[in-house]
Amino acid sequence: MTAKRPARLELPGQIVLVLQGGGALGAYQLGVYEALDEAGIQVDWVIGTSIGAINAALIAGNPPERRSERLAEFWHRVSDRTRLDVAAAWPGWDKTFAKLMIIGGGIEGFFQPNPASWFGPLAHFGVDRASYYMIAPLRETLMSLVDFDRLNAGHPRLTVGAVNARSGAMRYFDTREQRLDVAHIMSSGALPPAFPAVRIEGEPYWDGGIYSNTPVEVVLDDKPRNSSVIFSVQVWNPAGPEPDSIWQISERQKDIQYASRTDSHIARQQQIHRLRHVIRELVKRLPEAERATAEVQDLAAWGCQTTMRLIKLAAPRLDGDDQLKDIDFTPSGIAARRRAGYEAAMRAIAARPWEAPMDPIEGLSVYNADEA
Repeated sequence: MTAKRPARLELPGQIVLVLQGGGALGAYQLGVYEALDEAGIQVDWVIGTSIGAINAALIAGNPPERRSERLAEFWHRVSDRTRLDVAAAWPGWDKTFAKLMIIGGGIEGFFQPNPASWFGPLAHFGVDRASYYMIAPLRETLMSLVDFDRLNAGHPRLTVGAVNARSGAMRYFDTREQRLDVAHIMSSGALPPAFPAVRIEGEPYWDGGIYSNTPVEVVLDDKPRNSSVIFSVQVWNPAGPEPDSIWQISERQKDIQYASRTDSHIARQQQIHRLRHVIRELVKRLPEAERATAEVQDLAAWGCQTTMRLIKLAAPRLDGDDQLKDIDFTPSGIAARRRAGYEAAMRAIAARPWEAPMDPIEGLSVYNADEA
């Protein structure tokens, strides 16, 4: 007997889910989505980069009643279930060996070693072949789990980010503007030099996380702009303990790099959105005759009356995390991050931050679930 799905929870605006890239850390996003789904929060627009783009495609490319199931199936398929009998003799080394085996042998259903890389880093094979791994297995996995006709049907809207390997320009592929296929999703996760570039319309594209790993600006700069409740799911934390070894320093460097200056970007977007509201208020104070002129109407177009409520969900640091945490595809690692995402999202949902009063001039409020 199929369990009855919860009624849709109505929020003040379109519901947007923004998913960062981060390899195995993306299991946190699985838990977040399961909590949203359980609460009846049905997303209208999902935006992703890298592993976030893959999770986003699994959401957009399946009917509501199957999305959590398909997400979980993907993470089950890519979990490294190889077990070495070393835990008894060397506690904690099971994960280390698992990571080394992933580096050497890849992950079934995701990526596999590229024989071309054996010729060394100076060998010329072209941007779409020069890599340590091949991602053909990911194509097969996505084709089996994602209905691309449904993905392109428009609800939820899907946007994935990739960066042009030649020009260095960021590009967002959006189902509102064009039909997306498996290549668009794979391009967003093609992190060099591990994975090769993926060609779209003849151009080579890499993982969008190189340029912007937290694409919240896509929502705030959208045209036309709509009032939104934005769940920004971050798997990298810019803040952390002071490192005291080269190994720990490498981890902190990745945290800071892939957090993509999230806080400063949001602060700047708050300033911009406040200016939009200020313009709106100033125009309202002009005489009606002046407001009707073409010059004032052109200037007034820079104004805005939308409200944006940003809910930040940041994955916690787990015991045993190190600079290879983004390839911790062990079942225990995936389960821990999935559970952390579910619990964090449930706490945020219980707080109902979208009901908090908002200054009409500000227009953009930020709720940090970690600080609540």
